[in-house]
Amino acid sequence: MAIIIELDVMLAKRKMKLIELAEIVNVTPQNLSVLKSGRAKAIRFSTLDAICAALKCNPGDILLYQTEQPKDE
Repeated sequence: MAIIIELDVMLAKRKMKLIELAEIVNVTPQNLSVLKSGRAKAIRFSTLDAICAALKCNPGDILLYQTEQPKDE
């Protein structure tokens, strides 16, 4: 996938645990774990808004776009 999730980086910068963020955002820790690991297929804008508000960051601090490298044949 070309979208990289760096939620763990922002959590470390803010010295916050995933469980703390889950309580603030009102999302289960399991759902945030799926997002953090990059396995999420989608995220609601309301959830992204709440995460950014809690971490005092912008969406671009959490979501990065990386072009996919062509696979060698």
